[in-house]
Parts: sequence; C-alpha cells; structure tokens
Amino acid sequence: MRGEECFIRASALVRHNTMLLLREPGPLVSRLVLPLGFVVLMRPLYVTAYGEASGRARVVTGGLVMFSLLALSVVGNAIFSERLWHTWNRLRASPARPLEVLVGKSVPVLGALACQQVVVLLFGVALLHLRVLSPATLCVTVLCWSLALLGLGAALGVVARSLAQMSAAYDIGGILLSALAGVMVPLSTMPGWVRPLAPISPGYWALRAFNGALDGDTSDTVAACAVLLAVAVAGAAVVYARLLGGAGRAAEL
Repeated sequence: MRGEECFIRASALVRHNTMLLLREPGPLVSRLVLPLGFVVLMRPLYVTAYGEASGRARVVTGGLVMFSLLALSVVGNAIFSERLWHTWNRLRASPARPLEVLVGKSVPVLGALACQQVVVLLFGVALLHLRVLSPATLCVTVLCWSLALLGLGAALGVVARSLAQMSAAYDIGGILLSALAGVMVPLSTMPGWVRPLAPISPGYWALRAFNGALDGDTSDTVAACAVLLAVAVAGAAVVYARLLGGAGRAAEL
C-alpha cells in the first residue's frame, strides 16, 4: 500500500506539471523551432569548415547542444514558477516526499528536453541526409544529455533568488557554455588558453557523445555519457538537499 500511495502522489504531480507545461507552450515551441533555423542557416559555414559529410553532422549536433542549453530555462521555470506563486513551500510541506516531488517535476520536463533533441535529429536525418552509424548509442546519448540538462536546470531553479537572476544565468550561461564547447566555432580555431577550458562545459561532453554516436565511436560516446550522468547526479543532489533543508525557501517576490 505504501508503494501504491507513492505512485499515486507522483503520478498526480506528473499530470499536474504536464498540464502547466502545456498551458504555456511558447518557450518550449521556440526551443523546438530555433535550432532548426540555426541548422539551415549555419550549414554552409559548417560544411566549409568540416567538409560536406562531417559538416552536416556538426551543424546538427552543434545546434542541438546550443539550444538545449538555452532550454534550461524551461527546466528552471518548472520549479521557479512554484516559488513565484508562493506554492513551493506548500508543496514541500505536503505529504509528497522529496523524491516524489522530484519525479513529478522531472518527468514532463525530461520528455520536453528529449522531444527537442529528437526533432532536431530527425530534421537532420530527413532533410540533410545525416548518417547515424550507431542508433542505439544515439538514443542513450539523448537520455544522458536530457538528464544532465534536467539536473543543471533544476539546480539553478532552486538556487536562484529571483526571476531576473535565473534568466541571466540561463541566457549568459547557455551562450558561454555553448561557445566554450566549440558549438559556434571549432575548438581548433579558439585561442590556446581557451581550449583547455572546454571540458568545463557540459556541452563539450554532449558534443563528444553525439558526434561519437553519429560516427559509430561507441567508446568515446560512453565516456562522454558517463560525465553527463555525473552532472545529472550532482544537480539532483543539490535539488534534493534544498528540498530537505530550509534553504529552498523562496525569497519574497
């Protein structure tokens, strides 16, 4: 019975948060459309830099990683909206356990993040004739990257003190992490002091994982996915700690 009650509470939270996400689809739709425009517009540049076949793959993975990092705002807003409405502490005080709250918040957003990546990849396969040498590994990469984004976005959602602070962190952080990962220009063309910093960005490991899956390099993809999972666990630990303690209380907005 105890397990059944947990499942019922978590399912109710999943349905509620899915409804909230679908009521305001604007941010999600923009994160689905913008990477497709990026791929179309930037394809000639990537083809010139990498060659025809490699350029098609790199523009798809680059657009996917950059706009999925910008989609961290979708994750953070799922939590921060509760704080903005002054319902976050009520949720923490409800019979729902921290793990159930995390599941209820995570499942809808995880689906949205995975959907974004699948749309971009299908676009590349259908219109750019992108070759996928390891489809199974690519599916694992989508899951690992989605979990890493979920952990990062949720952690920022509970740490940020205001909506403006959170928006600045997502926008500035998303662009900087994308640039540092080598999404906008190849790492080989960056200044020498920048290249060693690239592994700091989760986007760097996402690019390695996606490019490895497309090229059939399973070992490189597995190593990169392990780092992404570590990022996801670290983010989840921050959120869980804030749920258990009093530090997750929102500032008065």
